[in-house]
Amino acid sequence: MTIQPGDKIPEATLYEMGTDGPGGMSTTELFGGKTVVLFGIPGAFTPTCSAQHLPGYMDLASQIKAKGVDEIVCFSTNDAFVMGAWGKVQGVNGEVRMISDGDAELTKKMGLELDLHGKGLGLRNDRFAMVVKDGVVQSIDQEAPGAFEVSSAAAQLSKL
Repeated sequence: MTIQPGDKIPEATLYEMGTDGPGGMSTTELFGGKTVVLFGIPGAFTPTCSAQHLPGYMDLASQIKAKGVDEIVCFSTNDAFVMGAWGKVQGVNGEVRMISDGDAELTKKMGLELDLHGKGLGLRNDRFAMVVKDGVVQSIDQEAPGAFEVSSAAAQLSKL
């Protein structure tokens, strides 16, 4: 079952590339006491994710944060090395945190898996966006297959 508004983000360990390599963090550390816009992408360096999804959040980061959002988090089942490299190529410069769920632990617990086996991509997370306040989902918008509308930065900004 897919996570819903009012649900608490499940406990899981996520990873972020640091200066000394990947560092782990709990979901409590990431979401506790903060308002976070979390957007999930099927894959770093893929066309829609690279040309529209992440750049949209970078372009609107200051406006989103002006609405009381503490952090914007890009979330993927790609490993922390890939997420870190993609963030550098895209020039995120701290505006968006690049978080890895390489084992798909949180993805599975939230019911947001996207099975792309047979296409050479394996298990990914679906394209989505959610607003999380102190670890509790306030809203979630999951895209229809192949779509890119409700999880965009502009769509999320209009809800804040």
